Amino acid sequence: MDLFQKCENFTRAREVQAKGFYPYFIPLAGSEGTEVEIRGRRLIMVGSNNYLGLTHHHKVLEAAQMALLKYGTSCSGSRFLNGTLELHEELERRLAKFIGAEAALCFSTGFQTNLGAISSVCGKDDVILCDRENHASIIDGCRLSFAEVRKFKHNDMGELEAQLERAAGQNKGILIVVDGLFSMMGDLADLPTIQKLAKKYGARLMVDEAHSVGVLGKHGRGAAEHCGIQPDLVMGTFSKSFASLGGFIAGPARVIDYMKHHARSLIFSASITPASAAAALAALDVIETEPGLRRRVLHIAHHVRTGLRKLGYVTGGTPDSPIVPVVVGDQERMMRLWKTLFECGVFTNAVTQPAVPPGMDLIRTSYIASHSDEQIELVLQRFEEAGKRVGILPSKLAQAEGM
Repeated sequence: MDLFQKCENFTRAREVQAKGFYPYFIPLAGSEGTEVEIRGRRLIMVGSNNYLGLTHHHKVLEAAQMALLKYGTSCSGSRFLNGTLELHEELERRLAKFIGAEAALCFSTGFQTNLGAISSVCGKDDVILCDRENHASIIDGCRLSFAEVRKFKHNDMGELEAQLERAAGQNKGILIVVDGLFSMMGDLADLPTIQKLAKKYGARLMVDEAHSVGVLGKHGRGAAEHCGIQPDLVMGTFSKSFASLGGFIAGPARVIDYMKHHARSLIFSASITPASAAAALAALDVIETEPGLRRRVLHIAHHVRTGLRKLGYVTGGTPDSPIVPVVVGDQERMMRLWKTLFECGVFTNAVTQPAVPPGMDLIRTSYIASHSDEQIELVLQRFEEAGKRVGILPSKLAQAEGM
């Protein structure tokens, strides 16, 4: 069989494109945070992870511009060799202090952070217990580690304990790794129970705070702070609330130093660009000094979640999340809803398997602290209009016929 035959056999994307509702790789001509320009039209953006609206915050923009002028566009090398700036080390010190850890280490992307952190600290004599709905970067980090990987049903504490009991009996090193806030369904991990089980069986706990840092917790430290726990390792990204690009892992100083010398995705990748590092540092300043932003985005998300449910939509997630998924279930109907919303001027994310389990196809919406009340009301109106056009919500005519 020819190596490329699988590529020829992949026709699903072309089939959806032919039907006119392919929702991926849409080029943006411009962005103002809460609105984007696409093919000459302006749409309200409710598909971004720019939760605090900092991509256009004046402090973040100014910091990126100053770094660009001082250091140029790139470090042109890895952190291990010539690519470490004082700016990187300042960011790591600030992040460690912010999270409440001894040390932190920055990677060039969030994906690389999970790849490097997990695969460096776990090896063939270890066991990793992984929630089945963890992000793909966690799954791939587990695969690269050569450790024994055991998945447990999403947020199933009974199965997790059974796996822990089995692993503890083998006298192996154990890492439990979970998303703090799951990116598609917008629900929280049961972190208090997970930490109790980790301590009971001598396991270490790593929490991916990509979608929760900056948003959840009294100080914006994430789901762990929100739930009142302190994990052994905390991972975060700069591409969401930090309005930049990159990622970090925080934890005990000796563990971070070990990762610094063993994480292949750090050692063999170019370091975070100066502008990105400066933007993340400025965003951290805003997160620490403007707590009203996280209150605002959670208020908006709660209002939308309540409004969508009143309209008749099925939504998932927790009230403590900027993510509001609208569960449709059927893939084609979900795609039609996405296309209709797009035509109505609302940019959302169409999500299907493998990002969600079969039969859980959904429209993922997420909100920004800088969304105006008028924009949010318009989004709810457009969801009502689109839902009726697609047949997910009953129209007035259908309601009248049913009387």
